[in-house]
Amino acid sequence: MQNQKTSDNILVKNYMDGNERSLEILIGRHKQKIYGFIYSKIADADVVEDIFQDTFIKVINTLKAGKYNEQGKFLPWVMRIAHNLIIDHFRKEKRAATFKNTDEFDIFSVISDGSLNAEKQIIKDQVHHDVRRIVDELSEEQREVLMMRIYRDMSFKEIAEITGTSINTALGRMRYALINTRKIMERHNIALTY
Repeated sequence: MQNQKTSDNILVKNYMDGNERSLEILIGRHKQKIYGFIYSKIADADVVEDIFQDTFIKVINTLKAGKYNEQGKFLPWVMRIAHNLIIDHFRKEKRAATFKNTDEFDIFSVISDGSLNAEKQIIKDQVHHDVRRIVDELSEEQREVLMMRIYRDMSFKEIAEITGTSINTALGRMRYALINTRKIMERHNIALTY
């Protein structure tokens, strides 16, 4: 009898041996993290749902074909599939972004003041421009960890699971993101104050 305590490896093996319930348990166990990861990149509920479903279609097809060989790394493997589908989505949309600002959620909307005068608004716009410029100059790995940690308030354990890396790697990427942010600010003589 399998339950919520059965390991991912056993559930994958059982599913590959024909036990459909095993996949239901795996999806239930990891749905929130996978869905949250996709949403953190896209923020359009309909597209997120499509990518989530496409992710598990790929998982099912790979498992049924007997091509799964990620022993002990089911969640990172699924996250990589989701990540690749997100990249495909942006390519199809002719956008090569790793994250997207939308009207529903703009990472810079956290700085809001309805009573800004014209001068403050110009300064605020410049700060937003500078922050975007700094973030865009980071490597993709550093930018991804920075966005997950600061704007999604994710733990380094969650970041490691989603990116398929160790916690130390996630910490290292964050450390280098901060170091490189300071270097970029110095190089461009940027001071983020207003």
